[in-house]
Amino acid sequence: MKISIEELAGMIDHTNVQRDTTDDDIKALCQEADNYDFNCVCVTPTQAALAWELLENSDTQVCVVIGFPFGVQTTHAKAFEAEEAVENGASELDMVMNIGALKSGHYPLVQSDIAAVVGAARGRIVKVILETALLTREEKISACQLARDAGAHYVKTSTGFGVDGATTEDVRLMRETVGMQMGVKAAGGIRNLETALAMIDAGASKLGTSTGVQIMEDLLKSTD
Repeated sequence: MKISIEELAGMIDHTNVQRDTTDDDIKALCQEADNYDFNCVCVTPTQAALAWELLENSDTQVCVVIGFPFGVQTTHAKAFEAEEAVENGASELDMVMNIGALKSGHYPLVQSDIAAVVGAARGRIVKVILETALLTREEKISACQLARDAGAHYVKTSTGFGVDGATTEDVRLMRETVGMQMGVKAAGGIRNLETALAMIDAGASKLGTSTGVQIMEDLLKSTD
C-alpha cells in the first residue's frame, strides 16, 4: 500500500515505556517526535510532566500509559492515575484492561473499569489495551464491545510486554468488531516499514512503536 510521509507520521505514537528510562531518553524521544511530526510520544506516568514541558510548543501530543503493564490495579487507582496524567499534560491515555476480570466473565466490572478512566480523562483520548495474545477470539470481540460501550476512543492490541505483540489477524478482527466508530491501535513488535504498512492495511489507525524513526527513514528511502 502507498502512504504519504505526513500520513504515516501522524499515525505513530513514538514510545518509550521501559522501566529504566532516563530523563535524557525522554528528551531524545521528544526531540525525535518533534522532528518527524509524530502524533504523540507515549511515556510512563512519572515522565509525563517532563514530556509535556519538552513538547509544550510542538504539535506532538503526550500519551501516558495507565494501569501498565498488567491492568491489575483497582478501578479507583486507575482513575486516579488518569486524573494525575491529565494534570501533568497528557492528551491521550493508553489504559490496560482488567484482563483477569474479562477472562472470569466479569463484564460489568471490565466496562466500569474502562468507563472510570474515560471519565477521569475529561475528554482526552482513551485507548484500551487488550493484550490480545492472552485472549481467545470470543474474548477479543467481547473486549472490543465493552471498550466501545464504556466510551473509549480506541482499542489497542498489546502492551509490548506480553507474550506476543500485534498481529494483522487481531487488528482485522478488532476493526471488524468496532467498525469505524472507534480507532484501532496496533502495538508490539512493529519494528519496520513492512510491518507498519501491513498493520495499517489490516485496519490500524495508529501504531505504537519505539522504532518510529527507523520506520520513517525506511519510508523516506522508498520515496527517493
